[in-house]
Amino acid sequence: SYYTRRCITEDPSWSLVTVPHLTELCLQHIVHNFEKNPIFDRLLPAHQRKVADRLSTGLPLTVTANLVSNEEYWKRCCVERWQVCDVSNYGDSWKRMFFERHLENILKCFIPIITDPNQVKELIPLCKDYVRKLEVDQFLPPLQVDRKEERGDLSDTESDTEFGDVPMQHYDLRDLIPALPHLEELHLTYGVKDCGMNFEWNLFNFTDQDCSNLAAAVKKCRNLKVFKLTRSKVDDDKTKLLVRNLMDHPCLVDLNLSHNLIRDKGAKALGKLISHSKLETLDLCNNQIHHLGAQALAQALAEKSTLTYLNLRLNCVEDKGGEAIGRALLTNTTLKSIHLGSNNLSELTATLFSQVLAQNTTLTSINFSCNHLGLNGGKQLLEGLADNKTLTELDLRRTEVDQEAEYLIHQIVWANQEAVRLGSLQHTVAKPI
Repeated sequence: SYYTRRCITEDPSWSLVTVPHLTELCLQHIVHNFEKNPIFDRLLPAHQRKVADRLSTGLPLTVTANLVSNEEYWKRCCVERWQVCDVSNYGDSWKRMFFERHLENILKCFIPIITDPNQVKELIPLCKDYVRKLEVDQFLPPLQVDRKEERGDLSDTESDTEFGDVPMQHYDLRDLIPALPHLEELHLTYGVKDCGMNFEWNLFNFTDQDCSNLAAAVKKCRNLKVFKLTRSKVDDDKTKLLVRNLMDHPCLVDLNLSHNLIRDKGAKALGKLISHSKLETLDLCNNQIHHLGAQALAQALAEKSTLTYLNLRLNCVEDKGGEAIGRALLTNTTLKSIHLGSNNLSELTATLFSQVLAQNTTLTSINFSCNHLGLNGGKQLLEGLADNKTLTELDLRRTEVDQEAEYLIHQIVWANQEAVRLGSLQHTVAKPI
């Protein structure tokens, strides 16, 4: 008996150091049972951090979403899931990054009819307080059964096109967008990425119903500031539908409809939107706008506009459109930057813009690249710049302008840049501490 007691009391592996504090045991228990009994808010801040550091990133979002605000926990969730994590794009909030990218991934992989819509609906109450921007660069269409295989009476030479025109509605955003009260930016592309050998034209079909659903959703998103719908085959009719729903929008300042199929009628509708909204930026790059559409946009610029940036690159406004925009800029006092590259402009437009450069004191940037301004066009612009003190960018690449004129123009623009820089430095130094 004595020997036995001595062995127990003198066990060399036993030590008081190995006994954890009661607080530590409690925290371990909380972490172990967090999914069934999530105790967090009642803990001290130091104990909350310890619990968050040990929580599994695989816990259901229904448990963690509105309970755990610890940024280190959400950083672990992001880093374990995505290779590239630039939190600066999300207001330096790891929790915001997680929920925005998580929702984006669900939308990109959503297959109508196949995917359960409750996946999105159940996520809304969990993410609605954290989502401020959504970038969805693909929408998958419904899976279609190959009807040719179903009907054995079709010959191999018969065209598939008669079966390829079936409307394919994508995910309906009306249930989601209005339910995100803090959403400020929405970037969408209706198409399929990396389709490879499975390419079909109908994979890139932004239907009338899609447009109607989207327009209704955006109209109810009253805090939306930036709306981008690119590479989605948006034509005139769809543009007019979108404009009707964006008219008098209280917050929208940035609209990007680049790389679409907008023609003159669509541009006329956008001209009305400029006059009845707070738009500051309008990007219509790579559409099919001709002089009539440009004239409508010019009329809006001349009458009532808050626009500071207009991008018409890769359209075909030609001199009739270019001159109309130039005449509008003789009186417009809001536009600071305009891109007219690749619009089949010539000396006529350059001549009118020479007057603009001589009179307008608002414009700071003009891009005429890839046009046919010619030698005289360059000389006209040089004359207009003689007394201009505000223009700090003038792109004349591939415009057939004389090299000497282009050099002298560059000198004037550079001098304006330096004057602005020095003025900014003096303002900074003079600013009281």
